[in-house]
Amino acid sequence: MPTPEPTAEARPPASTPNAHDPKYQRKAIVAAAVGYGLDGFDLMILSFALSGIIASFGLTDVQAGSLSTITLLGAVVGGVVFGALADRLGRVKVLTWTVLLFAVFTGLSAVAQGYWDMAAYRFIAGIGIGGEFGIGMALAAEAVASHQRARGTSWVGVGFQLGVFVAAIASGPVIALWGWRALFVIGILPAIAAFFIRRGVDEPEHFTQAKAAGELGGASFVHQVGELFKDARTTRITIAMIILTTVQNFGYFGIITWLPNYLATSLGLGVTKGALWTAVTVAGMLCGILIFGVLADKLGRRPAFWIFQAGAIVSILVYSQLTGPTALLVGGFFMGAFANGMLGGHGALLAELYPTHVRALAQNLLFNVGRALGGFAPVVIALLAGSVGFGAALAFLPIIYVVQFLAMFMLPERKGQTLA
Repeated sequence: MPTPEPTAEARPPASTPNAHDPKYQRKAIVAAAVGYGLDGFDLMILSFALSGIIASFGLTDVQAGSLSTITLLGAVVGGVVFGALADRLGRVKVLTWTVLLFAVFTGLSAVAQGYWDMAAYRFIAGIGIGGEFGIGMALAAEAVASHQRARGTSWVGVGFQLGVFVAAIASGPVIALWGWRALFVIGILPAIAAFFIRRGVDEPEHFTQAKAAGELGGASFVHQVGELFKDARTTRITIAMIILTTVQNFGYFGIITWLPNYLATSLGLGVTKGALWTAVTVAGMLCGILIFGVLADKLGRRPAFWIFQAGAIVSILVYSQLTGPTALLVGGFFMGAFANGMLGGHGALLAELYPTHVRALAQNLLFNVGRALGGFAPVVIALLAGSVGFGAALAFLPIIYVVQFLAMFMLPERKGQTLA
């Protein structure tokens, strides 16, 4: 009787290939982080451009909020297509294709003449950025040592927040000087930088060895997706990850899409102060991601998630009751740290829960399904805020983190274990 192949859970902890090459690790993480930074930069400039887009095209708040949702729906399409291609052709190669598509249609967003063509440009730009999270996380996870994996994927998440941070700082002055359309022109520049950075990065040995062994590229796309639901245990893990990624994205987009507008108008801070206060919230998110990566590698994935989920529940409830400028500044930092600190942890979890031949697809599909579902947050928040105000709408968000807390019981602990 043949001996069954050991699962990733049963194998002893080990370092992935390239784990002893710090130069390669840095290059791989930077390449992934810069690409994911494009994602954050693009979505943030859209948030700041919304007021101008509403005025230019005569849109309702719900229509304006739907532009974020449409972008994220495009990301689902891009995530599935590019994730499957990355598992067949290579992480770095496909990442380069995604950034080119993103750059072209971000530039076209600057010349949109109405809601429908803007929606079309945003959808196709979303297809481009859809591959950034999953492929970049797979690249980083395969490039670093197993005991540093959560920190590696957290640095990719930091790239996203740096993109958001730069957009938050730059958007006010750019709009004041040249108007909202200039934001999308500027969005092309980091895409060009990402293209050239990636040209100097090789595929991770974990991927190239699997490809050389004939483990990649043989299955159809339908079979690849089917691998995420191949048995009851895997299906349970996949459902839990969809819950985690949906809550992550719903909370993030629910906060960040309308926060600048809320601070500037409802609380009377104005565009400049609203941008600065938002930037402090984003800085909290950045710090939270770094702290989460360290905790997840030291304490384990589940304890780290539970700490941050509890923190998100408390900090969002407190923030929703604040009105003073100083309190909002401090409270925004802590709300950002807990609500979005878990971002990089999803990359580590997904890398450890799915094998190499479907890793990028799992990363992209499950995170982008979560982004698409979570992407309805701007519309939901707009509808709630229209009835009860933004502060009260924000106070509903902690409920979703309770669901996420419970979903963690459905996932095995894989801290320090080798990738399958």
